[in-house]
Amino acid sequence: MTETVTPKLKIAGLSKSFGANRALVDIDLEVGAGESLVLIGGSGSGKTLLLKCILGLLPPDRGSVLLDGEETAKLTGNDRMRFLDRFGMLFQQSALFDSLPVWQNVAFKLLQDHKVSRAQARDIAIDKLSHVGMGPEVADLFPAELSGGMQKRVGLARAIAADPEIVFLDEPTAGLDPIMSNIINDLVIENVKELGATAVSITSDLVSARRISDHIAMLHEGRLVWTGPTADVDTADNDYVDQFINKRTTGPIKMPVRAS
Repeated sequence: MTETVTPKLKIAGLSKSFGANRALVDIDLEVGAGESLVLIGGSGSGKTLLLKCILGLLPPDRGSVLLDGEETAKLTGNDRMRFLDRFGMLFQQSALFDSLPVWQNVAFKLLQDHKVSRAQARDIAIDKLSHVGMGPEVADLFPAELSGGMQKRVGLARAIAADPEIVFLDEPTAGLDPIMSNIINDLVIENVKELGATAVSITSDLVSARRISDHIAMLHEGRLVWTGPTADVDTADNDYVDQFINKRTTGPIKMPVRAS
């Protein structure tokens, strides 16, 4: 008899509308423990909105978000906070606090939760910075003193600072040159694997998508149009995927063009 394995994260029938705009329509996705899923799709396809609905930053109109088999879509108060404690987040523009030194940015969640002293939080931050290839001399610098690639690494250190079960990464290589993109990709793989965490990423960088993922899911106009193992994406018999990965201007994906 085959044992049924409960997905780490399961989204079932998730929908979200804004007035007449059906922004997400009946999304079904599963991510196993320790797996890495990448969401691809054009601008406005619903990728970031889906992450917001998973986190409860925006409530879905209907559907389920299950973490380890437990429904989370309607959690409130302290239950919602405990749920969010299980996640780490790397934002698209790093979203570092300009007024705080690097170590306080990395340890921000730890300091807010008051679970450790400031001295302990600083030690943890310096340790996490070492995981992303940065030395202790960076700890007291401010974000404005860092390059874009360094800011991304600080953002990644912050995302893993509290040893989360699930890491969300929103365009982790956006705005970076190819070499720094590869460095960030490798750091994502190494650190997520070391944590044993599950990863859900958004990226428009198909090199990154192939490199950091086990599975890929494509959204178009709020609908899931394809999902499968990363190894299958280049041979997928799907017109949306074919157009997107080959950067074709013709196909089912129609880009809005403003009339002159």
